[in-house]
Amino acid sequence: MRSQAIRAATPLRQRVLGQPTLPFRLYSTSSRKSPRLTPGAKALRAAPTIPFLGALFSSKGNAEESGAMSYPDQRSEDQWRAVLSPEQFRVLREKGTERPGTGEYDSHYPSKGVYTCAGCNAPLYTADHKFKSGCGWPAYFDSIPGAVKRHVDNTLGMKRTEIVCSNCGGHLGHVFEGEGYPTPTDERHCVNSVSLRFTEDADAASKGSNEKAKA
Repeated sequence: MRSQAIRAATPLRQRVLGQPTLPFRLYSTSSRKSPRLTPGAKALRAAPTIPFLGALFSSKGNAEESGAMSYPDQRSEDQWRAVLSPEQFRVLREKGTERPGTGEYDSHYPSKGVYTCAGCNAPLYTADHKFKSGCGWPAYFDSIPGAVKRHVDNTLGMKRTEIVCSNCGGHLGHVFEGEGYPTPTDERHCVNSVSLRFTEDADAASKGSNEKAKA
């Protein structure tokens, strides 16, 4: 009875500390061989990285996109500011958009002539390409071959196709397909008027484009 009373009076902490410890060999490192690994475990252990995770953060796609945006006219930002109005710079070089229904060429339907890039004067569209869309911006169902480049635009939470001048990369607007307009291509090049200039002399436009490219 006395031994039981003493044991009951022993503080809990002392009883816990008095418990025998586990053998040291379970915690020490050993020179024994590691457990045999399965082929799958060996492959994971040998791989320093997981390839598909690296691909998620790779800049390869950005590098390819940058390479695709190389244009003959490589003027600097300061050089563009010197020749463009603030509104032209905002739209052409900073990918802005003019308000609908306010552009100079929204209701402009000449019988002949050429629309050129307001930045580098490269010919982009002919008068024959223009049609009435009612969208609030100049609309063209096609462009002069090779004059316009297309790029995927993921801004504003949607996927659109941006169109730019193939000579200087100036932002023109966006192209839309399958809207049902009675045109040969069923496309609508929705272009900012401020990105364009118009001339009735197609030869003069072509000459101006060549001179800009050589500058």
